[in-house]
Amino acid sequence: MTTEEYADLGATTADAMEIAETSMDRVRELVPDATLADRIRQKSVHATGDPEFQHLMRFTGDDPDHPVRAGARAVLDERPIVTDITMVKAGITGRGHDCPVRKAIGNGSELAAETGMTRTAASVLELDRAGVYDGAIATVGNAPTAALALADCIESGTRPAVVVATPVGFVKAAESRERLRAVAADHGVPAVTNVGRRGGSGLAAGLTNELVHVASDARNGAVDL
Repeated sequence: MTTEEYADLGATTADAMEIAETSMDRVRELVPDATLADRIRQKSVHATGDPEFQHLMRFTGDDPDHPVRAGARAVLDERPIVTDITMVKAGITGRGHDCPVRKAIGNGSELAAETGMTRTAASVLELDRAGVYDGAIATVGNAPTAALALADCIESGTRPAVVVATPVGFVKAAESRERLRAVAADHGVPAVTNVGRRGGSGLAAGLTNELVHVASDARNGAVDL
């Protein structure tokens, strides 16, 4: 096993698999297991260790399963996964998909310097100018300003395949997700978000990974998209 394989997230050894399976069994005792949206709710509880987090998840549209289906289809179509920061990118599994994974941060430094906006907001706008977000899985796990910038991009015509947004914090985090939810709903962009101040990179990566797992199950015939 190479160092890269060893570093990839997810259980691979017998002991690790037993721990992972036992953990998810306990989560399923606390969270319904009837729909695709339930799988996202389960993952939110698994990622946070908080059974109440299932009640904080939000899905755009009339059918909560729709954003999950859209995300899984994007995985099957090998669409890019674009994260806001390095930490979220590091949490995306390398198994079960062939999607290119990239981060926004590190782009748009000149725009940030010229305007004074945050680097994460500028990086989202810079990638959007290059058309990166159209048809992509857009994941925001840390920066509220990245979520706000993504909402602006959607208002201007950008159409991600799905948005997963769980930026965390006491300043603009809840508001950024509320705006992103509203804009995504208005423009028919499937989105998975949460309410409240909580969230974070690990949660965003976990939810995105669950889209990969749903896609893998669809590929194997266990899930009908």
